[in-house]
Amino acid sequence: MIEVKTGSQEGLLEVHMSAPVMDKDYKDVLMPALDTALASAGTLRMLVVMNADLGDFTMGALWDDTKMGITRWGGFDRIAIVTANAAMTRLVRGFSIFMPCPVSVFPKYSEDEARLWLFESLGSIHQTDLGDGTLHVALLGKVEADVYAEETEDLNAFIRKNERFRLLLDIREFEGWQGLSAMAAHFRIIRDHAGQLEKAAIVGDAGWKSMVVQVVKRLIGTEARYFDNNDFEAAKAWVKAD
Repeated sequence: MIEVKTGSQEGLLEVHMSAPVMDKDYKDVLMPALDTALASAGTLRMLVVMNADLGDFTMGALWDDTKMGITRWGGFDRIAIVTANAAMTRLVRGFSIFMPCPVSVFPKYSEDEARLWLFESLGSIHQTDLGDGTLHVALLGKVEADVYAEETEDLNAFIRKNERFRLLLDIREFEGWQGLSAMAAHFRIIRDHAGQLEKAAIVGDAGWKSMVVQVVKRLIGTEARYFDNNDFEAAKAWVKAD
């Protein structure tokens, strides 16, 4: 069973699912409601309260769920899912990085927390000119694609003043990208200015973040080095040194 409610805030759609969830629930209830809401608002933030396990979905319903995501991806700003099911939580978190919009999972009875997340400010990017053609870029929290769009003009202004520049990328408080489009925006910026970048230092506190260095090296084709969380000053000195 699927019940769709207009959210308490404009641009919010609330979807409540309970066992069993069938093909006709998607076709007769959810998809028409989504199409109507998208036609009216253009983009949506969706809260899904799931009182059903994976086994409660018929095969047709699972297929409709997949089709809905593929055909309507561009219409979602954020999706919050409330569920007590561990398997569903792992599944959503595992695939969230490939989604074009931010997706977050919340435990049962956390609807209010999920609604707050749907509209709160998430990650941010801080840019600081360190002088001598060196730019300090700090990624904070979970960064969305829209944040990159907002920061592009400041980056371009810095680059206009510096034909060649050096980058100190600070990911000590970075928690990841909110969706595939945000990650793509990040590396698109690096790629677009690769010819002007002399070298880059990346500072972070988690082992997997050192992988960013390898990606940066491939994109810019120049020197890049990873520094541990406690070595910020060393990274700063290295990237500014001739």
